[in-house]
Formats: sequence, C-alpha cells, structure tokens
Amino acid sequence: MKHLSIIFLFAATPSWAWEFSTTPLCTVSHAGADMMVEMTYDPGLPEYALILTLDRGSWPDGAVFSLRFEGASGLTISTTQHVIDGARLTVRDSGFGNVLNGLQFNSTAVAIIGSSEVAVSLEDAAPSIEAFRDCDLPVA
Repeated sequence: MKHLSIIFLFAATPSWAWEFSTTPLCTVSHAGADMMVEMTYDPGLPEYALILTLDRGSWPDGAVFSLRFEGASGLTISTTQHVIDGARLTVRDSGFGNVLNGLQFNSTAVAIIGSSEVAVSLEDAAPSIEAFRDCDLPVA
C-alpha cells in the first residue's frame, strides 16, 4: 500500500515537459511554474500563434510586448501586435524564426510587458521545437 501512495504522489505532480503534437495543428506546449506556453502553426493561413496564459492574475496593459531569451543565443524581440485577454496574451504572425530560435537555443524565456516579467525554463524544449519546425501538415 505504501508503494501505491508513492505512485499516486508522482502521478499527481504536474508535467513540466515541453510537448509536441500535430492535433489539430502543429503545436508545442509547456506548463511552466507561472504560465502555460502554447505555440501553434496553421499551414492553411499560414500563421503562427504564441499564447502565454498566466496561472494567476492578468497581464497588465502595455503598448509593447517583448520576449527576452537568455542563454547561448540570447536575444530580445518585441512587438506591438499582441492581444491581451485577462490572463491570456497572444501574438500572431506569418513568421516566427526568431521565436523558434530563441526557444530552441536558449535556457530561459522571459515575457515582458510594462513592468511585468514572467520567466519560463526552456530546459528540454529543443527536441519539441525541432519537431515543430519539421511539422508539415497538409493544407485543408
């Protein structure tokens, strides 16, 4: 019975892994300590979307949203084309090369808007980002 309790304890622990899926779109997702990260690619548009959802609270209003990537290939990218809906911040574009490079080749990503900064670990993200880059769904 004691061993069964230990199994349930580990089963209840959230998964911190970066996950890749092709259903229904090419998708990479990760449940970080403070926010959920989801990136999709729709070849029918073609359009990428990055959705950052806070676990608690809401994103503050801000004219500029930035992503700072820390690590071996550090860089900061910014946009004014983001949409905030409470805890959810979304950026859409037809090209995400810098975002993909930042996620694949660094150790941390920091989402910045106004004076708010939320970091997420990129540990083990590289294989899922590589699979995402290679995702080739048929256009409907």
